[in-house]
Amino acid sequence: MKTVSKILIASTLVAGVGALIAADHLDAPAVGGTTADITDYFAFESAENGDNTVFVANVQSSLAPAGNDATFDENVLVEFNIDNTGDLVEDRVIQAIARDGRMYFFGPYAPSTTGLNSTIDASQMIGSVAITTDGNAITETTEGGIKMFAGPREDPFFFDFGTFNAVIGGDSENNGPNGGFQTAENAVDTFDGTNVLSIVVEIPNALIGPTVAHPAGFDVQVWNTWVEAKRQQ
Repeated sequence: MKTVSKILIASTLVAGVGALIAADHLDAPAVGGTTADITDYFAFESAENGDNTVFVANVQSSLAPAGNDATFDENVLVEFNIDNTGDLVEDRVIQAIARDGRMYFFGPYAPSTTGLNSTIDASQMIGSVAITTDGNAITETTEGGIKMFAGPREDPFFFDFGTFNAVIGGDSENNGPNGGFQTAENAVDTFDGTNVLSIVVEIPNALIGPTVAHPAGFDVQVWNTWVEAKRQQ
């Protein structure tokens, strides 16, 4: 058993399966630019199997695409939290931590504690995958249909820092037909050509547990979910 403490809830997603909300970059004061900086979190229905959900946590923004020696911090646990009762308290967790060139996954299981502190129950390990170090993605699939990946990926976040800073500074002239931000066609993606370190796990919905009733009454499976990076004490 390993005890870890939370250093930041850097990004949050509360959505039904099939909906997707992303986080921000470089703006978490406590961990910005560190190995525990969460850049994005995604949760969505698998394109290959509608009965599975894919969870993606990206960490460490603005990594160089070539010659990159960035690695996952072995003292940082990434924990996917799932609330399936609607009380915004985690009922299931999926945990990922790096060791000696592999990413180890645990869960989904009911945690012994909730909130700021977490423990890893080694008996709940579902598998591991070699951490990809180049463009050739390494994936592992368990007999139970769980898929895993860990390694560098191109940063999916799109943001025009130059225009943003101009607008914040009050100088928005010529940044579009009416001032303000440019059109998507003319905007400059500050994160283009940079990488993040990505942790991806695909889980059969049956393992996640019951679902929350959709607030609009739609017949879809709904969970509340968020991700945390927690550093070992």
